[in-house]
Amino acid sequence: MIKNDAVVLGILMLILGGIFYTASLDTKSWKRFYSIIPPLLLCYFIPGLLNSFGVIDGAGSQLYPVVSKYFLPACLVFFTIGMDWKSLAKLGPKALIAMLTGTMGIMIGGPLALWIVGSISPQTVAGEGPDAVWRGLATVAGSWIGGGANQTALREVFKPSDVLFSQMVALDVLVAELWMAALIYGAGVASRVDKLLGANSALVEDVKLHMDSETRLNERNPQMKDYMFMAAVGFGATGLSHGLAELITPFLKANYPQLEKYSLTSNFFWVISIATLIGIALSVTPARKLEYSGASKLGSVFLYVLIATIGMQMDLGAVAGNLGLFAIGLIWISIHAVILIAVCKWLKIPFFFLAVGSQANVGGSASASVVAASFHPSLAPVGVLLAILGYAIGTYGGYLTALAMQFVSKSL
Repeated sequence: MIKNDAVVLGILMLILGGIFYTASLDTKSWKRFYSIIPPLLLCYFIPGLLNSFGVIDGAGSQLYPVVSKYFLPACLVFFTIGMDWKSLAKLGPKALIAMLTGTMGIMIGGPLALWIVGSISPQTVAGEGPDAVWRGLATVAGSWIGGGANQTALREVFKPSDVLFSQMVALDVLVAELWMAALIYGAGVASRVDKLLGANSALVEDVKLHMDSETRLNERNPQMKDYMFMAAVGFGATGLSHGLAELITPFLKANYPQLEKYSLTSNFFWVISIATLIGIALSVTPARKLEYSGASKLGSVFLYVLIATIGMQMDLGAVAGNLGLFAIGLIWISIHAVILIAVCKWLKIPFFFLAVGSQANVGGSASASVVAASFHPSLAPVGVLLAILGYAIGTYGGYLTALAMQFVSKSL
């Protein structure tokens, strides 16, 4: 068993490097492999295998506490600082309606799926304290509205057990990848789907031309000063968030102890909330130009390090402990899909906005850009843009969904 965290970090980075290298190879065997096993799943599960087989000591390592404390808030700042409100407005109301309808589908679908499965099989959703299923589902809500950073934030707020969280990671990734595969298939027959929706795809062509010119106009190679500015902004915001949270949390605990049942006395809730608000505020200042130098890419690096440190705490033997949880996930994503399709049919919204708006919620920036690019490569930034909006609202939307699931769980 390797207990030296410096060695463990080196192993995790080699794993991440190996996954991204092989995923980038243009060979049939690797393409076929990653079409079945998504890279994100490996980023969780290979470190999980090392922990499950006793190679590393996930429970005793201090890597996750350090990474979640310093990297996670900075990661959220890097993701939200690039919010381009003008470009978002130019996408038109249909893009935003599809995105926010997808969010509402997740917020409604979670509590409803929990109620349906709990009514049929109470033992599936049983559990008290850290093993309460709703606590684990809260992390899925954060992931499916925002992304991995929001998922980790809500994990720290609601604190599900490690066993339960391992099951939720499997539910999250497998169900989300299944839905992503369906959306990519739909991209191949988008014209037929648009006819069923009664939508005009000419709007998508206009968006494609705008985003292509926007990307070519602003993207540039980062310089040393850009990286230093990014570090200053990301970690400066992280420090400010921790400082303010240390003032807010004791005040609430002393004067409003009843807020504890809503997790509003959690120090980490305020750290993440403040960091996200700082990122959003900076997106309307010249600091937003850091996105053109790769702020969100740096955020993605931090996020994958975070994912690997989460994975090293997983006990993969626990994943199969409650397969009924996958029924919740499948019902949940189905409710999301039905609500989204119904609204897009009603408002004649093109399938492109349906697919990318959904994936910006469920999958985050990486998979949203993949789905967008499956329509046309120049449309990939649309996925990133909508996903940034998801990161901005993911923690708050996931938090409200968690409270609704807590209420449903108590009523069962």
